[in-house]
Parts: sequence; C-alpha cells; structure tokens
Amino acid sequence: MTTATASTSPLAGRTTLADLLPRSRARTVALVVGFALLTAAAAQITIALPWTPVPLTGTTFAVLLAGATLGWRAGGASQVLYVGLGAVGLPFYQGGESGWTYATGATGGYLVGFVVAAALVGHLAERGQDRSLATSVPAMLAGTAVIYLFGVVWLGHVIGADAVTALEKGMLPFVIGDGLKLLAAGALLPLAWRLAPRRD
Repeated sequence: MTTATASTSPLAGRTTLADLLPRSRARTVALVVGFALLTAAAAQITIALPWTPVPLTGTTFAVLLAGATLGWRAGGASQVLYVGLGAVGLPFYQGGESGWTYATGATGGYLVGFVVAAALVGHLAERGQDRSLATSVPAMLAGTAVIYLFGVVWLGHVIGADAVTALEKGMLPFVIGDGLKLLAAGALLPLAWRLAPRRD
C-alpha cells in the first residue's frame, strides 16, 4: 500500500526541483550556467572586514541553492563552472576579483568548498532531505560546514596561521550571517516543493 501510494504521487520520480522541468541536456546546461551566474552575482554582495582577507558575501546562499535545486552532479558542475570562469579572468569572484592567483590565494579553499558543498547538498536533496524544514536545514548546515572546512584549512595554510587564528579569521566572523543564509535556504526549498505544480 505504501509503495503504491508513493508511485502515484504527483511528484514521484522528481528527485530535485530541477526535475519539475522537462528533462533534457539543454535544460541541464541552462541550469548549470544559470546557477554559476547566480553565484557570481551573489559574490558581488561584498563587505570587506579589516582583520581578515575573507569578506562577507552572499555566495554561500547561492551555493546551497544550486546543490539543493540541481542535485549533486549539476549542482557541483555549476560551481566548477563558476570557479573556472573566475579563474580564467571573468570578474566572478567577490568584489569583481578574478584570475588564477586569486583563485589559489587566501580564499581559494572556500572556492573548492563551494563545489564539494553543492555536491553534498545535492546528494542529500536527491534523497528527499530538502522536502521538510526538519531535514532541509541540517542539509544546508552540512554544506556550510564543508565550506568552512576547506576554507579555514586553506586560509590557515596560506597566511601561516595556527588553527585558532584561522578559525578567528575564516569562520567566527561569518557564523551569524551564514546561519541566517542556511536557514533561509533551508526554509525556501520545502516551500518551493509545497508550491510545486501537481501534474500527472
């Protein structure tokens, strides 16, 4: 009985929000490019902090949405594209920065973290973790933790800081803002699913 009910659900077989659109290669490419551009736009919302090379930005919100909306493959690909386009010279990084030197500089670990976080959140979304607030927020928290892990470790390496200093410069100033962003993303996904069109 449970299996039959699940198989006849209007959203059966739709593992991510992207699956609400007709499946095609063109759709996937457009969404990957679109979320890469969204991430680039969010990176321009920048507030520099005088005591750290890491600014406040809107980027993590876009990264979490990319993973949850597209799934692990396309979500991760959108961030690979974002990082790659910035590295070859497009002004996609925070505050319009670009280039390989910047991509491998003090904030380079966060860029790698974006790719892994989008893939992780996408993996969780494909397993239904974005359907309710109780599971969506922990999924977004996991993605944010991954960004911190890569970002703080690389920051400490580049600036030659110990673990405590790296945390003070690379995580602690951003916890409240990133907490609000992950809560917003965690609430947005279940809402989007509730508003999704019910089609047979």
